[in-house]
Amino acid sequence: MDLRPLHDRVLVRRLEEGEQVRGGIIIPDTAKEKPQQAEVVAVGNGKLLDSGERVAIEVKPGDRILFGKYSGSDIKLDGEEYLIVREDEILGVLE
Repeated sequence: MDLRPLHDRVLVRRLEEGEQVRGGIIIPDTAKEKPQQAEVVAVGNGKLLDSGERVAIEVKPGDRILFGKYSGSDIKLDGEEYLIVREDEILGVLE
């Protein structure tokens, strides 16, 4: 199933972080923080201004981004977990 976000929203897939070991203790999955890096999967058409024109989104599918810790909405499609964030919740693009 394909999903195209609306307006200034971006569909992303979180990037998995490596195994965290602190002082020889393996941290269980339930205690790990969710990663704040993601890969852009799909983007909307852009924000619609009051004047009727659209502002294009600056990220494109395939970009690696950083986003805020409590940003977006988690969704599940075809057994995979995704996150939908607004463009203004994206902190930066990793190059």
